[in-house]
Amino acid sequence: MDAPLLLALSRAWLRERGDLPLEAVWASGRALGLRWAGRKRAEGWVLLLQPKPELWLLGTEHPAWKRLQAEAAKDSARLWGPWFQGARLRAVEGDPRERWLGLVFQRRAITGRLETLRLAYQAIPGRPGLRVDGLDTQVPRLGLGSPFPAAAPQPAADPPPLQRWRERWGDRLEAALAGEEPEVLEGEGDLLARHQAWSEGRAETLILGPAQAAAARRRQAESARLDRLAQALARDRAKHEAQLPLKDQARRISAELYRLKGATRQVVLLDGSALALPEGSSAEAAVQDWFAAAKKAERGLARVSELEAELRRERAAWEARAALEAEGLAPEPPAARQPNGLAKGQAKGKAASKITSGDKGTKRMNAGEGKRKDGKGTAFRSVMVDGFEVLIGKGDAENDQLTFKVADNLDFWLHVASVPGSHVVIRNPDKLSELPRHVIERAAELAAYHSKARDGGKVEVHLARIADISKPRGFAPGKVILKKWIGVRVYPKP
Repeated sequence: MDAPLLLALSRAWLRERGDLPLEAVWASGRALGLRWAGRKRAEGWVLLLQPKPELWLLGTEHPAWKRLQAEAAKDSARLWGPWFQGARLRAVEGDPRERWLGLVFQRRAITGRLETLRLAYQAIPGRPGLRVDGLDTQVPRLGLGSPFPAAAPQPAADPPPLQRWRERWGDRLEAALAGEEPEVLEGEGDLLARHQAWSEGRAETLILGPAQAAAARRRQAESARLDRLAQALARDRAKHEAQLPLKDQARRISAELYRLKGATRQVVLLDGSALALPEGSSAEAAVQDWFAAAKKAERGLARVSELEAELRRERAAWEARAALEAEGLAPEPPAARQPNGLAKGQAKGKAASKITSGDKGTKRMNAGEGKRKDGKGTAFRSVMVDGFEVLIGKGDAENDQLTFKVADNLDFWLHVASVPGSHVVIRNPDKLSELPRHVIERAAELAAYHSKARDGGKVEVHLARIADISKPRGFAPGKVILKKWIGVRVYPKP
């Protein structure tokens, strides 16, 4: 956005609606939102930093406003709100030669005194930024983006944008810079109506379009992943179902084993049917092997049915989320951050590092299985808890594979305190700063159940980020060091 246009749009708002107070403020990593009060159709300013610094005027029901607001940290309103809620825009500082805007607000403090502060907006591509300075009061450090001096910049010679405006407007340049010429933007209506229409088009190009394209790519990748899992489960089902007829063969031979004992290669039953036996196996050995294979197939089919049910739930949840994204709704905002990064009701861990050991006794998983990113396989179990995938290790070596080869740095990790047990990982593909409380408690119950504290009472489970877990050289399998952790007390539950 050129400096003359930035100045003209802000001055037009000051002239037309300068008496409107600010109702709410939010700040995300790439924008600051100012919601104005006093109008039937709520609208607000978006001071965008990324991907391009621009000043937008949007309705608060617009999908771009909702999406940017959903990206804001929950404590941003608490940090910015006390200084801007109820404040009115009193002046606009700036020069058409510099991409810098000083928005002077005035608000009445609790003491009744009028306080003046300035919100400075540096709209230079590559180093955009925002900062708040008190002109007659002391304001804590508030800002976004790249830091820049508090003083207004000293303008140099006329840059090309101002030269183009001078050539276009001639004697009406000052009126255009004051926001009195609607034609500075294409469209119909006054300058504020054109500003809103232009902002909606830019929001579609810079925010909604890329978000929809990314959502389409995610849907395609997730659909392909779910299809691969469905195909793998179908192969497993077919393999297990092929073993079920062995049970009937074993039952028929066992009924006549009194006379077929010791037979090899082939047996002929009393009904005249002949059954081939495995090479080198007697009739009684074949019966035992077939019964064992059929029982294993039945257990495998039961597990496949569970995984298919989980897959159906996961597919339904993903389709519901995709439908919301297709309607332009913003994703669910992250959970509120508690003081010291703790969820409500969680105990603070000790400052010293904690050494935790895993359980013992199962075979080591090969490296190929450990590198699988979908969490399926023989090395660990997979459980869905309210849309979050929870992975449970099966042994020492498998715990190491799960923690250091499958989990990502932003995933959450749980282990029962001071007792051997399985490593439990909660996948965090959306990179949430904090998980819902009930998800943490359910994963903690699973961690307690898959440990040697299963038959005890209430136990403490350590919760940490994967990024805060390390394993020094020489440590036994399953044994790790936690840099930071918090405690959750639960009862073991399967």
